[in-house]
Amino acid sequence: MNNSVVNTARLLGAGLRALLVLTLLTGVLYPLAVTGVAQALFHDKANGSEVRADGRVVGSSLIGQQDYGPGYFQPRPANGLGTNSVNTRYKLVLSGATNLSADNPQLIKSVKQAKAEVVRENSTARYKVSPSQVPADAVTSSGSGLDPDISPQYADLQVHRVAEKNGLSVARVQKLVDDHTEHRTLGFIGEPRVNVLELNVALRAVLAKS
Repeated sequence: MNNSVVNTARLLGAGLRALLVLTLLTGVLYPLAVTGVAQALFHDKANGSEVRADGRVVGSSLIGQQDYGPGYFQPRPANGLGTNSVNTRYKLVLSGATNLSADNPQLIKSVKQAKAEVVRENSTARYKVSPSQVPADAVTSSGSGLDPDISPQYADLQVHRVAEKNGLSVARVQKLVDDHTEHRTLGFIGEPRVNVLELNVALRAVLAKS
């Protein structure tokens, strides 16, 4: 066997060993280490910020849902989203917005219709909602269409309806909203907000005890 063949065999052997070592380090050990650290230090976030109720996962605090019943708090609209034909098992929707300009006739019409619907749905025998009370997030979708939060103003607007539908006092439902209102981070970052899923989970717990 000449030297060139021997050298080639040695190079192939060294290359194979390097491949195996790098595969073990970057493909096995490193992912396991990162996963272990994430699970140990950031368990909630590493698992998708899951929200649990009745012993099971009911959603993520980071992703809005659209299938709440009339006795629960409603999220922002999801206008502009298409139907997901790929993952139909979980009834997901495609993320996106309408991309319509503020003066677009179609958008103006849909906002007016949505405002009238919000007024109608949230007015009760003892409490009438006026159009001026309806905040922007009640009639427009977010940029992603999957915003899990609503403004405290929109949550407050729904209190009377939720209380009436469930036979609860307005004060009890208002306290739920107040308890689940998150204020600006560090006092100046972002806007006050209410996570709809977490609020509805808390409402369901109250109803289970009543």
